[in-house]
Amino acid sequence: MKISKVAVGLTAIAALMLTGCSGNGGGGGADSADKKSYDWDMTVTVGDTSTWYAGAEKFGELLAEKSDGRMTLNVFGNEQLSGGDPAAGVEQLMSGQKAFSYNSPIIYSGIDPRFSAITAPFLFDDYAQADEVIAATGLDAYKELAEEQGVKLLGFGESGFRQITNSKHAITKPEDFKNLKFRVAGSELFIDMYKSLGADPVAMNFAEVFTSLQNGTIDGQENPFDVIYSGGLPEVQDYLSILNYVYDPLLLGMSLDMWNELSEEDQAIVQEAADEANEFQIKMSRDREDEQLVEFKEEMQVDELSPEEIAAFREALQPLYDSWTPKWTETVFDAVNPAN
Repeated sequence: MKISKVAVGLTAIAALMLTGCSGNGGGGGADSADKKSYDWDMTVTVGDTSTWYAGAEKFGELLAEKSDGRMTLNVFGNEQLSGGDPAAGVEQLMSGQKAFSYNSPIIYSGIDPRFSAITAPFLFDDYAQADEVIAATGLDAYKELAEEQGVKLLGFGESGFRQITNSKHAITKPEDFKNLKFRVAGSELFIDMYKSLGADPVAMNFAEVFTSLQNGTIDGQENPFDVIYSGGLPEVQDYLSILNYVYDPLLLGMSLDMWNELSEEDQAIVQEAADEANEFQIKMSRDREDEQLVEFKEEMQVDELSPEEIAAFREALQPLYDSWTPKWTETVFDAVNPAN
């Protein structure tokens, strides 16, 4: 599996500065200019053809460039540092065993259900609405949540709007889910969603999804375009339903302990690099969707649901709000609710 170590070329002087650098994603050592050097690890849940991975690589390039080579980032796809388990990967970040990760709030919600508020079904109509809410109040609310868990949130990347694939039949109405076995990420909210639609939800690490679809252990799964594409899922799925039913941002998180150890100058470098990398990753993800859809149509039956068909799903999933708002808390849900 590909591991990317991103760094700009160093001059001889800069190379000498790196002799005190520590490894394994940890801290730094003093150099001759009394500035520390860092060799950090970062993980993403999906593989090296994804926009997640490209965004992480861009982050590494920017860190190296802006720090004059003092900051090096090693990027690991498919949650290699936690045996393919994204929840364990988030716990590594929280405990300071690695420096950075891109993870969905769905994964964080297994630790604290408040993180799932932004992934409530049909919360956002489109990307413009999500962007507006996140910029106004959503990002600040999630920064507070992340810090409670030992994570410095450096901003949001994007996985995109989540869609449905399966191997049995087209899904265009809520009752089409009945008796189908669906893989969902390890989130109580998603398990409740799929049970309410009559499906049989199975929590499973993404690393196991392709094989499980291939051998028929599960009938379907749900993910944004880029994850479906980079995971090669059209090879083992026959039907794609475009529901745009959950907006899924990516938390670019850093170990809070490691963040606090940085100088103010280095904190500024890391934050600036993160802002630019997130912007790069989001643009790439959105730009690729049209191209990916064309390829999906060549490999699967694609059903783009009408507003009336989507309204039926909205109605079917609306009761979840009554049971989940107390778990999200009004404070967090209000911060991501476009109706406020």
